[in-house]
Amino acid sequence: MVPPSHTAPPFVRLAAHPLRWQLLTALARSDLRVRELVSLLAQPQNLVSYHLRLLRDGGLVTATRSSFDGRDSYYHLDLDSCAHALAGTGAALHPALQLGSTPPAPPVHPPRTVLFVCTGNSARSPIAEAQLRRLTAGHVQVTSAGTRPRPQLHPHAVRVLRDHFGVDVASRHPRHPRHLDTLTGRRFDYVITLCDKAREVCPDFGNPAGQLHWSIPDPAAAGTRDDYPAFLQVAADIDTRVRHLLPVLATDPQETKP
Repeated sequence: MVPPSHTAPPFVRLAAHPLRWQLLTALARSDLRVRELVSLLAQPQNLVSYHLRLLRDGGLVTATRSSFDGRDSYYHLDLDSCAHALAGTGAALHPALQLGSTPPAPPVHPPRTVLFVCTGNSARSPIAEAQLRRLTAGHVQVTSAGTRPRPQLHPHAVRVLRDHFGVDVASRHPRHPRHLDTLTGRRFDYVITLCDKAREVCPDFGNPAGQLHWSIPDPAAAGTRDDYPAFLQVAADIDTRVRHLLPVLATDPQETKP
């Protein structure tokens, strides 16, 4: 007989702590700063920072420097790492509990409405718009806009969507970047900011519960001609986040928060 293990898998040891579980569930909804987590959980900053460090060391949480205030950081729950950790946890208990991949969430009626917002509406938000439209076959009403839109889509954004995801935004959805002001009065189930600067000025469109934030750096920030790898990295990050958004869109936003 194989003796039982006396050590729980790392995910169990990390997530079982009540405060760390609260941090995980808060970050599962949106990227947040330390002071926002402190306010949300009503816990001292040094305690929140300590447990965030443990979650980062465990590979479940990452942090990125804010592009709005370089002295601040946004914390992000790495859902892919959580999925791998959960799969390993189930397998450690019994082989029958090995988790497999789940299919995309089915479309719902009426269709969810989603708005992606960044500053220029030339790279991050149109990439997210195109990816969500592709993955849901048009079953989600999705649009994107910028707080200070650029004159046109960034050519690297057009290229990465075409070459790596098979989406030709230049020919299928020809348009100039859209200003956020043109959507005044519209209501969306979810408004997702992908830019730390845009988050500071984005209105809630009458639904603050559906306001989410993805802290994603501007791939064009370097302003160099050889910044295409940055666009590849950002597009891959957005693709992962959009895929994890699909099950959220299959729930009733009035009953279940992401």
